[in-house]
Amino acid sequence: MIRLEDVSVAYDGKSAVRGISVEIRRGESVAILGPNGSGKSTLLKLINGIVLPDSGRYQFDGVELTKARLKDQSFAKRFHQRIGFLFQNPDIQLFCASVREEVEFGPRQMGLAEEEVEARVSDCMKLLRVENLASRAPWHLSEGEKRKAALASILALNPDVLTLDEPMNGIDPKTRRFFLELLASLNASGKTIVCATHDLRSMQGLLHTAVVISEGHNLVRTGPYEEIVSDHSFLETVNLL
Repeated sequence: MIRLEDVSVAYDGKSAVRGISVEIRRGESVAILGPNGSGKSTLLKLINGIVLPDSGRYQFDGVELTKARLKDQSFAKRFHQRIGFLFQNPDIQLFCASVREEVEFGPRQMGLAEEEVEARVSDCMKLLRVENLASRAPWHLSEGEKRKAALASILALNPDVLTLDEPMNGIDPKTRRFFLELLASLNASGKTIVCATHDLRSMQGLLHTAVVISEGHNLVRTGPYEEIVSDHSFLETVNLL
């Protein structure tokens, strides 16, 4: 479903990711591992079409993502419906006056009938347990509540792929368990999960494959998640332990 072929991205001449090739199949749950500053967030932005590769190719479901294709409003709209991105800082993506408005924004932009909008909003707010926050302003919420509201707004679009950037940062153990159980359930239902993290233990039980990026911004290893996080010698060499 996702194919990166020798992709590189640089900001102001400084490499963010370098020569990375990765394939992610539909329904997989994949961790992008690496120390801070290795390029994990950039790789997620690339997968979401927020940045494009300076070199190499990115194909989503068999179609290469290019600047020209993303300028096609019909293509771009469909692409962004199919892949959702939970940012590391939820304040970046929460911009409406209330949680309910956040969750209904995407379905309304899709032009869905009012009955369908209401059904999606109700289902997603219930799923994320944020019904009691419906009238609250997002900037008055706790970190965990903000992440729940942001994820509800993403799921209201019913994407095929969920990408998450350090989703467990700043949340309490109870909320962490809730997110793990929810994401595992979504993956079991067929959603593809791609999660960037440097916290190797917080996502155990959810992620089955690992992609490891080094401090040099290049791919150094792929394989079963549990096998990689149990290889302490390797983790030390890539500054993850």
